[in-house]
Amino acid sequence: MAAAKALRKSPVVVGMEDKAHENLRFIRNAMEGASSFTAVSGWGLVAIGVLGCIGFTLSRVFGRNEAWVWIWLGTAALAVLAGILSIVWKAKKRKTDLFSVAARKFAFNLAPPLIAALLLTIALVNAGELASLGGLWLLLYGTGVVTGGSASVRSVPVMGLGFFGLGAAALFLPAAFTPWLMLAGFGGLHIGFGIHIARRHHG
Repeated sequence: MAAAKALRKSPVVVGMEDKAHENLRFIRNAMEGASSFTAVSGWGLVAIGVLGCIGFTLSRVFGRNEAWVWIWLGTAALAVLAGILSIVWKAKKRKTDLFSVAARKFAFNLAPPLIAALLLTIALVNAGELASLGGLWLLLYGTGVVTGGSASVRSVPVMGLGFFGLGAAALFLPAAFTPWLMLAGFGGLHIGFGIHIARRHHG
């Protein structure tokens, strides 16, 4: 009976090897959480910028009433596809984990403002209120890039601030300025920052 009580009271001994593995896991997770998501492709951003220029041109030539909205939404869909493919390409090239803590932070911080932009677009199109859409897109895209970019390299959130500023300007300037501000953002900022990121961060 006394032996059984002694066994119950004796402390559990954790092996040094187990303790070392646990410490390594903690350090690895901490480092991964503090690291940046570096698979944002500069050349992918350049491709998105080129699509933005094409979208601007098509919307000026063929856009009447709601047509320009659908041209820009189609351009946005192609841009999302180009962005995803370019990130996968760069991640494979640099052997970056697409499901790391930094990658998940990037995706989860970027997605809500873009989803909000889509929902507000549907609501405003249904209501026939199209005048503020360009500014709204720039503003919310900029918000998503700033928040998502907080888990990426420094140039990404700086680019997002540029979009945010253009969107704010588009909301308060006369409507005639909006297409040119959209060109400056979805075309110019993407291409300019894309080239910078490609050169500075190896693609």
